[in-house]
Amino acid sequence: MPAGHQTTPPVVIIGCGGHGRVVLDILRATRTHEVVGFVDSNPATHGRWVDGVPVLGPPGMLPTWGEETGVEHAIVAGGHNGARRALADQAAHWGFRLINAVHPSAQIAGNVSLGRNIVIAAGALVCAHCQIGDSVILNTGCIVDHESLIGTATHICPGARLAGRVTVESGAFVGIGATIIQNLRIGYEATVGAGAVVIHDVAPMSTVVGVPARQIKAVEKQAELARWMLPEQGLQSPAEPPLPVVQRE
Repeated sequence: MPAGHQTTPPVVIIGCGGHGRVVLDILRATRTHEVVGFVDSNPATHGRWVDGVPVLGPPGMLPTWGEETGVEHAIVAGGHNGARRALADQAAHWGFRLINAVHPSAQIAGNVSLGRNIVIAAGALVCAHCQIGDSVILNTGCIVDHESLIGTATHICPGARLAGRVTVESGAFVGIGATIIQNLRIGYEATVGAGAVVIHDVAPMSTVVGVPARQIKAVEKQAELARWMLPEQGLQSPAEPPLPVVQRE
């Protein structure tokens, strides 16, 4: 091998749906890792090819496959927050190193703290002193302004705008085009509807919609993991409401 030559480390993407295709596109744009395969729990996808990458089989094959191939890196690409967190935990338990996928057009301040298994899509903006937890999706063109805290396994949808010092707790979902004014807290597993303008804190496990945003229901915690469950591995969603991975000083 020529001196100074470096190979691109291989990675497997867990999940080959729409978000998986986005993650594949990001990794191809960054050229930091070579995607060698998908795994997916939907048997109908096994043996097929997605954008030139094979779907190897179910997630449960990863421990043996990783040992046989030497592939050490993985990233979970699934839109459901609870499933994404559970699969990331399982992949880490199997010994995989979880990577981040950050599109080259995303703008991230130099003092932002990033966890692992994070996807930051094209055009996203993350400002000074933000903290982004594990398994977060910051989707296309969203804005997370200064000193905001984004907890584990949250999804900030395309075009959503978070002002400064907003806290989004674990498992929350901020819909497309939503706006959250400064200094607010979005509770764990809460949902902010598309286009909502949030001017007050949002309670955990609640749903708010409209302008200004108002609560329409409080929901019981559910483990909607049917597509992602690995019964042979005993995979479970967290038993207790997860707390944010980051705390204010």
